Amino acid sequence: MLRALYDWTIRMADHPRALWVLAVVSFAESSVFPIPPDVLMIPMILARPSRAWLIAAVALVSSVLGGMLGYAIGAFAYDSIGQPILAALGKGEAMDAFNTRFNDFGFWAVLTAGVTPFPYKVITIMSGWTGMPLATFIATSILARALRFFLVAGLLWKFGAPIRDFIERRLGLLTIVFVVLLFGGFYLTRYL
Repeated sequence: MLRALYDWTIRMADHPRALWVLAVVSFAESSVFPIPPDVLMIPMILARPSRAWLIAAVALVSSVLGGMLGYAIGAFAYDSIGQPILAALGKGEAMDAFNTRFNDFGFWAVLTAGVTPFPYKVITIMSGWTGMPLATFIATSILARALRFFLVAGLLWKFGAPIRDFIERRLGLLTIVFVVLLFGGFYLTRYL
């Protein structure tokens, strides 16, 4: 099934309404869809490099709006279903402590998931579930998704097809290394 979704996504890159399809895929990926928008963005930008920034902007706006849906899913499903179950099991206080810890690092969780290959939808839902301030969630989502989509667009715009393999195979790993180094740098400056 995943391969069929991937193939459908690639076919949509050639569709006359590809920007609309990208908007739908970017929106859905932020809360429920398993295929990242990059799969659609890359062939679209390679086919029309002059539209790279527009394509990245469509992915950014749609992804952040989809992230807000994920946030709402976490906020409303937890309140109506999850919390009563946990309270009945005597785990309500443990979840309060988890929520506080998550929200202490929530900015970094959203930033990391928004930039790296980690499923962004997991963090969008958890952000709503834990009650992360919506303004923090939205601002961090905009920053993270802009970094990701505009980096991909910029690399493809500048280098074209030769950079495609690098983006598809190695960009996620390099982004993870960058985030780890960033966390490490903040840790060192704070505790040493």
